[in-house]
Amino acid sequence: MNANELSENANANTNANVIVAQNLQKMYGSQQALRDISFTIPAGRIVGLIGPNGSGKTTTLKAILGLTRFEGELSVLGLDPRQQRDALMNDICFIADVAILPRWLKVSDAIDFVEGVHPKFNRAKAEKYIAATKLQPNMRVKAMSKGMIVQLHLALVMAIDAKLLVLDEPTLGLDILYRKMFYQNLLEDYFDENKTIIITTHQVEEVEHILTDLMFIREGKIVLQASMDDVSERFIEVMVNADQLHDAAKYKPLDQRAVFGKSVMLFDGVSREELSKLGECRNPSVADLFVAVMKGTY
Repeated sequence: MNANELSENANANTNANVIVAQNLQKMYGSQQALRDISFTIPAGRIVGLIGPNGSGKTTTLKAILGLTRFEGELSVLGLDPRQQRDALMNDICFIADVAILPRWLKVSDAIDFVEGVHPKFNRAKAEKYIAATKLQPNMRVKAMSKGMIVQLHLALVMAIDAKLLVLDEPTLGLDILYRKMFYQNLLEDYFDENKTIIITTHQVEEVEHILTDLMFIREGKIVLQASMDDVSERFIEVMVNADQLHDAAKYKPLDQRAVFGKSVMLFDGVSREELSKLGECRNPSVADLFVAVMKGTY
């Protein structure tokens, strides 16, 4: 399944909003983590919530999961996470950036436990994920590498049939082969038009191809929220010909950088027809767009 197919599936489900946030604010002492943010996430989307460290990503996820107090209005699957968290957790799965499991726990014990406490856990699916790793049923957590612990945690959570999956740096500690396998399984065995996924990650290049929507957050504010289709139409990168630099500046580029001695400019909302007169046009990667939008943050 590619990004276009994902977008087509998602467009058929825009009537049902999984998350509706209005004027969310959060203070940690004198520090404002969320600054009056509002956003809507329809069903059947894969949303990349991208931002630098300290931008408000984790606080936003905690609000959605009912793990922190906040001001404003927030509906998740039709429920208020502050008042109805127990009911909400029946249809949400959360994979944090740090997988913590008891050191004495065996793989088989972990599967038995989750099967006993969650009605939507699919044991066969968990065992299928684990079979693709080096994990063995009698292996204990204390004998596992960090990557193996993450693999076990992912297998347990991915086997729960949730309507909303929240992934906070889900593949941290995994090598590139397993990271690619994880995202492939996410598309083939987990995601469908009835599920919604929110991903935060610093490895933007690895998730770009599966995202249907982007949300950039900076200093507690949403600075970009758009579908990937809209991003492709809005933002265009041009390797500007040397004799066109003056004309290119008139279009007020969002960003400019040098590549092999040539000027590459990023434009927002300028027609491709106009920009093609300046040089070679292409769509920027999410990583390049992120760097351009976040300049001055670090």
